Amino acid sequence: MSSNYKGVLYAMVTALLWGFLPIFLKVSLKDLDPVSIVWFRFTFAFSILFLYYLITDKKQLNIIKRPPFILIIAALALGVNYLGFMQGINYTSPSNAQITMQTAPILLAMVGVFFFKEKLNSKQLLGFGIAGLGLFLFYRNQLQAFIQDTEAFNTGFFWIELGAVMWVLYASLQKKLVQKHPAQLLNMVLYGVPAILYAPFVDFTAFSNLDFSSWVIVIFLGMNTLVAYGCLALAFKYTEAYKVSIIVTVNPIITLTSMAVLSSMNVAWIKTDSLSIYSMLGAVLVIGGAITAVLFSRKNKI
Repeated sequence: MSSNYKGVLYAMVTALLWGFLPIFLKVSLKDLDPVSIVWFRFTFAFSILFLYYLITDKKQLNIIKRPPFILIIAALALGVNYLGFMQGINYTSPSNAQITMQTAPILLAMVGVFFFKEKLNSKQLLGFGIAGLGLFLFYRNQLQAFIQDTEAFNTGFFWIELGAVMWVLYASLQKKLVQKHPAQLLNMVLYGVPAILYAPFVDFTAFSNLDFSSWVIVIFLGMNTLVAYGCLALAFKYTEAYKVSIIVTVNPIITLTSMAVLSSMNVAWIKTDSLSIYSMLGAVLVIGGAITAVLFSRKNKI
């Protein structure tokens, strides 16, 4: 298998895991609060990587003693990103969170233009415009769907956008760090810092009350963090960044399709949301605009 195919495969795994992630996050909120869920995801992923390096190469663990300053900043940004996305799902729905979070790759492309002096071409500008129009259309129509609790919707929207901004900060710093350090070693620290910071705010008694199915869900969430970000790092290693970004950007389609199927099945274990035709159109424009902005980035195009 060529390196390119490996990269595409790893990116597809990440997209698949991120597509189902918000659904399981929403279900887990029945038993745990947002901070406790985020803490468990980070702690689980950190513990696995820590044990891996403890067994295979203890010297690598020295990075914990003196981590690079920008790695700490990146870890804090990722921690806020996780909490922002979690709170967005808590206040709104998996579909809303996924679509709104697609502003992250758009903002990342804009960072390249304003901070890394990348040239903005007309096709990228078109992508920004399409995504902006789509986000406005999606927000406006989904706000009407939450007409009985617009404050909750706006609060969730704010949290998601905060998460998107923090993800851009994390990704920008990670882009520099990965040139000097192994990706999984960086991930270990990225998971460990938020795990420590969120620990004082965790409701540990709630974990003792989880039944078997609930434990399966939270363990899946921890594995999702470990595997999805691990595959993402490998995807960037084996293929071009713009290909990875495009594949990962389509993950909301998995979420929207899954939620539509669950809605048709009238399941009781999650509150499903049916998007209007205008909300769906907005979602398509957001995803399409994000893909266009990434695809026609001159720096990434090969």
